Amino acid sequence: MNALRILHISDGRPGHYHLAEGVIAALERIQNIETETLLIKRRRMVPGRYLRMLATAEWCAPDTLLKMGYGLDAAELAPADLVVSSGGETLPVNLAVKRLLGVENIFIGSRRGVDVEEFSLIVSSYERHENLPRHLVSLKPSALDPDTLGRPDDVPVFSEDNPPGLIGLLVGGDSGLFKYKDAEWLGLFEFASEISRAWGTRWLISTSPRTPPHIAQAAFDLAKDKTVVADFIDYKLAGPGTLSKIFSKADAILCSEDSSTMISEAVWARLPVVGVSPAHHAFKSEERDYRLMLKHNDWCRFMPITRLSVERFGKILGEIEPLKENPLDRLANELRVRLPALFKL
Repeated sequence: MNALRILHISDGRPGHYHLAEGVIAALERIQNIETETLLIKRRRMVPGRYLRMLATAEWCAPDTLLKMGYGLDAAELAPADLVVSSGGETLPVNLAVKRLLGVENIFIGSRRGVDVEEFSLIVSSYERHENLPRHLVSLKPSALDPDTLGRPDDVPVFSEDNPPGLIGLLVGGDSGLFKYKDAEWLGLFEFASEISRAWGTRWLISTSPRTPPHIAQAAFDLAKDKTVVADFIDYKLAGPGTLSKIFSKADAILCSEDSSTMISEAVWARLPVVGVSPAHHAFKSEERDYRLMLKHNDWCRFMPITRLSVERFGKILGEIEPLKENPLDRLANELRVRLPALFKL
């Protein structure tokens, strides 16, 4: 069987290209692949909505769109059997390359008004898309293979009567719709100490790019107490790619809700996950829908930081049922069923 040639269109944003890399990793579980990544940047003088319209207009040649909107030379495109991308900026390029090369395409995200017939497959994380044509509803894809983490196959149900030995605490920070008060962060750290005193549990703490320096310092100060903190990772010193270290050791995850990516990756790693939010927060409709999907599948629970207590935390941990199967295998099987022609190359 020949290798499946994939052209990955990337806008350079980790929250987008990591989703595409997750789909590509699932495809690799079915067939040998060759992947070429094309980093694109839209010319700001040309509106994205205009390019989306041109991408499907019969009178607009796809090579013209690529040159006008992105400064790309169609003659320099790598040969491909499949185009994969995520992120609104990549959508016109995805559609134009599909037309130009006459190949299949996968887009991860919302189609932004483009006719569904323009896609071979849309990978969505919103339950309301479940019955739409050419849609595959999935946990947000990740290239992480849980089988490589060395975790046990069966995750016990944790509770106050069966407490986890190690909990990962993933600390985010302010984002567009999330604003944390210092008292909320300090309350979260005090809660971590309470759990340690009550259960003997220890913590694996990691900050993130959004964590304010003084809150990262407060987490570092907490980590000086080795009866509470088993390990501390400062993102600004360690850089990206450190979550796997926590996922491989933790029994459960407590994560600030400003980061869907951290929550998703923890669920993907087959861990019980609790997300916590500040008083001042809101969700875009898509993010609200995504959290509902996580909750309805019992992969995750959510609560305000100010509601945390040993008793409540133990109760909601007992309601969570982590994934049993490898989500990469699940996604690969879905892709095989939805796009059978791809795997006859």
